[in-house]
Amino acid sequence: MEILDVVLILVTGVAAGFMNTLGGGGSLLTLPMLIFLGSPAAVANGTNRIALIVQNVVAVSNFRRKGFFYPKLGITLAIPAVLGSFLGARIAISIPEELFQKILAVIMVVILVLILTRPEKKFLKEIEGENLSSTRLIISMFVFFGVGVYGGFIQAGVGFIIISALALITGMSLVKINSLKVFIVLIYIFSSLVVFIIHGKVDWILGLTLAIGNALGAYLGSNFAVSKGDKWIRVVIVIAILSMSAKLLGLFNFLGQ
Repeated sequence: MEILDVVLILVTGVAAGFMNTLGGGGSLLTLPMLIFLGSPAAVANGTNRIALIVQNVVAVSNFRRKGFFYPKLGITLAIPAVLGSFLGARIAISIPEELFQKILAVIMVVILVLILTRPEKKFLKEIEGENLSSTRLIISMFVFFGVGVYGGFIQAGVGFIIISALALITGMSLVKINSLKVFIVLIYIFSSLVVFIIHGKVDWILGLTLAIGNALGAYLGSNFAVSKGDKWIRVVIVIAILSMSAKLLGLFNFLGQ
């Protein structure tokens, strides 16, 4: 791995960690960057999970230290997510490279819309009071099986799905939802990573380098006020995601003909 590659991976990791701290969607930057640097899609998908594990370990520790830790509920929802993640990871390593890149490009644009519109904020405003009856818990478990399938398959933007789902079904506070989110993601990401490791779809050097960047980005994002810079951060995110989506869809090759 060349010095320039290391710099690009670190910078992308910092941006992704910072982005994930603000709301989510960091994998929309890291996955395309890993592919851009020459990693096959499945390897990029597996490698990205190393950084996500490190990031979520830090997040869970921080939430626990602040008193927001719900292991019983988290494990209850994580069990179906783990089962789903095995299925999603198996699909991810079996589909053709070109098809995965096209799917990733489309998902990036969809998640970009979610980043800009933030529909989960509307859900949280409209729902008053927490309601986690037995029926709602069962519904949540089915939903998290689907979350696990998606997370095992591609992961990018799963935070928005979890926030919206828990807000609609349970009416929990955003802080509680986020604490559950990082705990559940940590568990099923680890299980899906095992599938990628078994099939040799992980680049450990790239993954650990990316993890350093993610950790630094998460640290910066959680220690500095960024409200004044939010507008410019969104502009950069829009440009980066649209550019990488266009590359994955092969539009640059088409225009160059």
